[in-house]
Amino acid sequence: MIGIVMAGGKGSRMSLAGEKLLLKYKKPIVLHVIDALVNSKCFSKILAITSSNSPKTKTLLEENNVDLFNTPGDGYVEDLNLVLKSLNDFVLITSADLPFLDGDIIKNIVNQCNSENIWTTILVTKKFLESLHLSSNYWLDFENQQCCYTGISLVNAKNILTLENISEKFIIIDDKRIAFNLNTKQDYDLLSTA
Repeated sequence: MIGIVMAGGKGSRMSLAGEKLLLKYKKPIVLHVIDALVNSKCFSKILAITSSNSPKTKTLLEENNVDLFNTPGDGYVEDLNLVLKSLNDFVLITSADLPFLDGDIIKNIVNQCNSENIWTTILVTKKFLESLHLSSNYWLDFENQQCCYTGISLVNAKNILTLENISEKFIIIDDKRIAFNLNTKQDYDLLSTA
């Protein structure tokens, strides 16, 4: 299995002068995510997906000997599609802005997923997210609950030709380690109190 960390975005919703993934929570946020994947011991390879949108993040990852896959930075879906077309394996995809992510929750997610499914997306419930004083603009109804995407998916890349018309399965895991996603300055301010 390959671990993919999406680390090439602009982080425009944060309205920062610098790059979002370099924000620190003891160390740069992106390194927490890389360490979580390494510590899970679930992956034969870990790739950070970078672009020209985040040159300092790319430099930090290079300095920390992280394998990189550079994309044009055309958008999340476009860049991810490019990466998945180049792989022939089962992959875990995570966003790079999950400061509480750790190896144990990664193992838990991997163990819950069926490798026969082409795409499994991990959700948290709106109720749980709000209990952490967080919010999201991206909701869907699943199992009679409003849910939010965590930025984590498991994908059988061998069976994907394009990201269009893929049958997506969902799993709800209400856990702070995957719910706390840094999308706004308010989220980052909450980090020190969480």
